[in-house]
Amino acid sequence: MTIQNDLSVLDRAITLAAKAHGGMRRKLDHLPYIMHPMEVAVVAGTLTEDEEVLAAAVLHDTVEDTGVTLEEIASLCGERVARLVLSETEDKHPELAKEASWHLRKEESLDALSGAIDPGVRILWLADKLTNIRSYRRLWEKDGDAFWSRLNQSDPAEQGWYYRSIADILSDLSGTSAWQEYRQLVDEVFGGIAR
Repeated sequence: MTIQNDLSVLDRAITLAAKAHGGMRRKLDHLPYIMHPMEVAVVAGTLTEDEEVLAAAVLHDTVEDTGVTLEEIASLCGERVARLVLSETEDKHPELAKEASWHLRKEESLDALSGAIDPGVRILWLADKLTNIRSYRRLWEKDGDAFWSRLNQSDPAEQGWYYRSIADILSDLSGTSAWQEYRQLVDEVFGGIAR
């Protein structure tokens, strides 16, 4: 993909993400996919002005869900942006079914988040998971418990474990409105569900 190098890192990231996600739709709500990474960048922008973090927010799903590689991101946007994107990229364990690998993938991701040194990783994760839980809440309110059957992990207790674990790990951001909204939505969606 040819993108002008005289653009800012954020502009280059937006251009790459728009091309990579072009024509894609979100699995659950069928909205144009690019809306999700742009929303993640908006949320991240309430937490930082660091353009590399914002660029990673826009690109966070490209390696996992498109043909973009970490090498392409590093070449276009820099090594740190690539490392930030990597922090949000799961090992899909292709040898296992998605449903069978779900808990393993989430444990590995939570371990990586817990050990992250770059504060941009924490901001990126909070922004992404806040946009995800916003979507979950909308769809759960619309479809009720039938919503869970549309996910790779259809057990709401498992989903609740994952989203609560993220809130706990990111509790150092509890003074931010993004974390507070995240925690409130997690409580609303998973409040009566025990694990």
